[in-house]
Amino acid sequence: MSLSYFYIEQLDPSQKEIVLDEDTSYHIVQVLRMKPEEKLQLTDGKGNLATGHILECHKKHCLVKVQDASYRKQAAQKVTIAISLIKNTSRFEWFLEKATEIGVTEIIPLICERTIREKFRYDRMKGICISAMLQSQQCWLPVLHEPVVFNEAVLQNKAEQKFIAHCDETGSKVSLSTLLPPKAGSTSIILIGPEGDFSQKEIDLALQQQFIPVSLGETRLRTETAGVVAATILKFT
Repeated sequence: MSLSYFYIEQLDPSQKEIVLDEDTSYHIVQVLRMKPEEKLQLTDGKGNLATGHILECHKKHCLVKVQDASYRKQAAQKVTIAISLIKNTSRFEWFLEKATEIGVTEIIPLICERTIREKFRYDRMKGICISAMLQSQQCWLPVLHEPVVFNEAVLQNKAEQKFIAHCDETGSKVSLSTLLPPKAGSTSIILIGPEGDFSQKEIDLALQQQFIPVSLGETRLRTETAGVVAATILKFT
């Protein structure tokens, strides 16, 4: 049986004892009803992983004895999903959860011309990513950015492989799944538009910046579904 995973902001591998924050302590003691001597694992989402056992159970400051600490290398292939915010916040949260489980490296929420912008609650969104990382028992948390205007994201990105998934049928597009898999250690980014798709001006700008127009399949996908499909293809093809 796998050990329970918990998140800690900073994890120093040299630490022998760690006092957990109030939220994590409450969850361990009051929700999971864990007891002293029970084993668990801690990660900071930056590759560090510590295995230990509970020394003292307290709902505000649980104390853990570290028995072993290690560092897990991040996957050589870096995948960034730059995706428009959508009106239905719960659907965007679903995307964050699934993208984290898949193992994307970065998530950039986009503000496009046709984005129907809702309030972006960064702390809540990051919390969803943390929960998904723990549930899938990973040691790397995706870098979640604050929302970025489309032009800024396109002009500043330096990824080796750059793609844009749009619905305009006037130009040629390549199926993303048929492209050669990226070489080890490469970086890739894909742009996913809002419900009303990218504007022609945005598509033209991306093409000028050497973004390759791609198709994600035969059917038209919702924004959040397109993000998950793109992440899956780029991570596992």
